[in-house]
Amino acid sequence: MTFTDAIAELLFGEQSRLVAAFEEYDGGAPFRRDPWQRAGFGRGRVCLLEGGRVFERAGVNVSSVAGSAVPATISEARPELAGQPYRATGISMVLHPLNPHAPSFHANLRYLEAGEAWWFGGGMDLTPVYGFEEDAVHFHRVLRDWCARHPVADHPAWKAACDDYFTIPHRGEMRGVGGVFFDGLTGGDRGAYRDLLVDGLASILPAYLPVLDRRRGLPYGERERRWQQLRRGRYVEFNLVYDRGTLFGLQTGGNIEAILISMPPVAGWAYDVRPEPGTPEAEVARFLRPRDWAGSEVAV
Repeated sequence: MTFTDAIAELLFGEQSRLVAAFEEYDGGAPFRRDPWQRAGFGRGRVCLLEGGRVFERAGVNVSSVAGSAVPATISEARPELAGQPYRATGISMVLHPLNPHAPSFHANLRYLEAGEAWWFGGGMDLTPVYGFEEDAVHFHRVLRDWCARHPVADHPAWKAACDDYFTIPHRGEMRGVGGVFFDGLTGGDRGAYRDLLVDGLASILPAYLPVLDRRRGLPYGERERRWQQLRRGRYVEFNLVYDRGTLFGLQTGGNIEAILISMPPVAGWAYDVRPEPGTPEAEVARFLRPRDWAGSEVAV
């Protein structure tokens, strides 16, 4: 078994674990499990929950693919790899809760080979509709502690990279409160990076579920749902214009249904939206810029 195949098998197992945990947590709807395979390209499994008690949509995907030439998302950043055959495997997930007070969560962890080169990449981030400082602090501290357990990690750099990456330039704001983002991890012992990946996957539930525990039962009405749809519109803008994972999937001819389950089920746009000063809707703006959440003195 090649190293790529071993990582893929690990990710399929982690997908099963996480899907079972999210399914139990939701308690209202099962995940649809949809394996796919394409001759000469690869295989994967889509796991999707819709219309649950907690999650309006939750998707956890794994794929293991190969091609004769790296797609533009890779060759534009690393021109020396243009025309090289590649293999890639990764797990990605996006969870959109029904309650507007509960934030969306995204994670992607992957391993790629192209020619003689190999590298790991990935990240995790949190996207609130309404801002709660204790949620952002808790989330960032779990990610900081994950990184601290691994000498190959660099939390300050990865946190800054996430703030930069998950920014919507045409809006002048971050997509959410950030998290960590890294790419191009290579050199040395691949096993150390594998351990980082495994521990990152183990950190997802402790990072996210306590936040959901606080928010999933809060009351909301038509106003909160409308604001949720508008904020989700910004999420869609980022994913379709800037997200490298989405572009990679489209450029490689991947499973389009799997690629686009990251989209929220309901989103909205309105002209020149300006929340009334002092309202909870206006307050979220101060969360959408870089901040040292893990170092905050806010109690969680």
